[in-house]
Amino acid sequence: MSSAAVDAIALVGPTASGKTAAALALATALAPQGGAEIISVDSALVYRGMDIGTAKPSREERAAVPHHLIDTIDPLHSYSAADFARDATRLIGEIRQRNKTPLLVGGTMLYLKALLEGLSDMPPSDPQVRADLQQRAQAQGWPALHAELQAVDPVTAERLAPGDSQRIGRALEVWAITGQPLSAFHQGAKPAAPNWHIPVISLEPIDRRWLHERIAQRFDAMMAAGFLDEVRQLMARGDLNPDLPSMRCVGYRQAWQGLSEGWSEAEIRERGIFATRQLAKRQLTWLRSMPQRHMVAADAPDALAQVRVLAGVR
Repeated sequence: MSSAAVDAIALVGPTASGKTAAALALATALAPQGGAEIISVDSALVYRGMDIGTAKPSREERAAVPHHLIDTIDPLHSYSAADFARDATRLIGEIRQRNKTPLLVGGTMLYLKALLEGLSDMPPSDPQVRADLQQRAQAQGWPALHAELQAVDPVTAERLAPGDSQRIGRALEVWAITGQPLSAFHQGAKPAAPNWHIPVISLEPIDRRWLHERIAQRFDAMMAAGFLDEVRQLMARGDLNPDLPSMRCVGYRQAWQGLSEGWSEAEIRERGIFATRQLAKRQLTWLRSMPQRHMVAADAPDALAQVRVLAGVR
């Protein structure tokens, strides 16, 4: 494929699969064709003040290639897949006007799906309904609300863990506001998606142990860089809580709970690594449901060369 003939190139994969390095290498290879700019497809990188635990690209990396949708909102606020689709659509047009190639890089697959396929119109959040649900959850526990969701929306309940407070709360909120299950909105007619030509290159390891080792190494590097101090600073703000989408990001959720309950650093590390592995597993499952993707073995010695070939550059 020629980068000049596409609207953008998506470079995706599970966490710790080498997407950042591959994106920077691809951007360098695209320099003779006008260069590239990176649009982050990551639900954690949008938050300011969450640098270490998100493995955010360094200042040097961001100076070498322009990056977008990083450090855009405060952790107190939320950022949806619909927000991403709107912002990414605008950015693709602006980058193309600069005669550069947009690179969509990240692992939040719902964001990419929203951009490529469109999303059904969802009802906005209702603060009073959300507060009522939080109050009930504190009294009854989220497993009880999960059982309630099972009765009114078994399709959604089936794919959610009993402790997934954020998604259970949103599903029950949609039911309370509209009288319809969340799954009905997901299955309903979607607005016409743009006629994009965006090839998807997916970095997926053949050997799962390779990925597990990289996840552990990266978590250890984050801990050494002061990750727990970063979480302490977020907790000290006083306006954040562990149920916010930002604080439910993998790693931050375990660190917040561990610091609140007096876990040892070893236990925070163990639980953080386990949660990151589970995230990678979910990402790989989602990727395998995308038959149009071009798969590259992330653990192959020539992975970067394969990415360049698939992107139409040498």
